[in-house]
This record gives sequence, structure tokens and C-alpha cells, in this order.
Amino acid sequence: MKEKHVALIGATGLIGGHLLEYLLADDSITSVKLIVRRPVSFEHPKIEIAMIDFSKEDQFSAALKGMDVVFCSIGTTNKKVKGNKDAYRKVDYDITVNAAKFSEAHGCDQFVFVSSLGANSSSNNFYLKLKGQIEDDIQQLNLNSILIFRPSFLMGDRKEFRFGELLGIVFMKPFSFLLPSEIKPIYASEVAKAMLAATKKNFKGCRVFHFEEMKRLNSMFS
Repeated sequence: MKEKHVALIGATGLIGGHLLEYLLADDSITSVKLIVRRPVSFEHPKIEIAMIDFSKEDQFSAALKGMDVVFCSIGTTNKKVKGNKDAYRKVDYDITVNAAKFSEAHGCDQFVFVSSLGANSSSNNFYLKLKGQIEDDIQQLNLNSILIFRPSFLMGDRKEFRFGELLGIVFMKPFSFLLPSEIKPIYASEVAKAMLAATKKNFKGCRVFHFEEMKRLNSMFS
């Protein structure tokens, strides 16, 4: 069996934590490199940890060399950056887009990342506009396969309390069967499963996955 080396950016997040679990359990994956900003306590024979300064391009690029697939589920919140939009952009935009650029430079086969429902570079909403800019700029790259995941409200056990998201889930979940599929809440674990499943489908070019597509990809798991 051909060796398969993958990198994960955002392993400590809600989606990333589940994704790491599935990557480690997948027999087709040889190694999982975690690209992190600060020390982490993950231990597993497959895990390699690269602690870098994401603002230093030489470090970031070197960490992604030799990867077959790069997964990126990194993101911040207004609370973490204290409302500073430049700081927000440095995490969500700079890290994700640079990861894609370095993946392209090293001949990585697949770049897989989490965006958001409603991502649109023409939006008046800062968050949705930023996500749209990320998508637009990554799609300009010459990557063999770009897989974009656009969940709506995420369900799961967060380390950080998000009142707005919780409120949305509380009101939406009981009536989700009445909602258009794209805006239905979805478990972070399901997004993670879909991300891994999509890499096995040999998609070429750019593909965007919403609720229904993610649910179908989940059916690949027992």
C-alpha cells in the first residue's frame, strides 16, 4: 500500500479534534503531522508535531513539505481577538490561504478546508466576506483537488461558549426538518467525517460541500 502522509491545521478545534480521531483510526494513512502554534499533548505512533510561527513563511512552508493531503480547520472568534479584525484576518485568512499556497508549491494532491455557509467575498458581513475571500483566493491556485466544506451551525462540545451559535441551535434543531437543507445544523463530527471521506472519492478541481453532500459522505462510515 502506498504511504499517505497528511497534515492537519486546527487539531485543537471542534472539527479538527474529531478529524484527528478519524485520521488516526484510518489504516490507509501513514502519518498525521499536526501544525500548531503552541505545545500540545497529543501522543500516537502516527502523530508528528510541527510547532511553528505561522507568520514565518519559511517555517510554515517547510512543515507542509511532503504532504499528500492538507486539512485546514483553523479559525478564531471575535472574543479571542477582542474584536480586532486585523487579528481575525491573520488567523482565518492568512493561515488558511498560506497553507494552500505552500501545499501547491510542494505538489500536495488535495487541500481540504472548512469555510462557512454564506461565504461570499461581496458580502457586507465581515465574517462571510472574509470566508468568501479565502475561497476565491484558494481557487486561483493550481491545486489538483480543492475541497471546501460549508457547514451552517455546528453542534458539538465546544471549549469556548458561543451564545449566538447556541441560541441558533436551540431554536433551529427542533424544526430542522422544516429548514432548507443548507442551513440545517450539523454535528462537527459529521463535518470531520465528510472531510476525510471526500479525500477518498478522487474529486478533481474545486468541489464545495453543504449539508446534504456532507451527510451523503458520512454514509461511507459504518
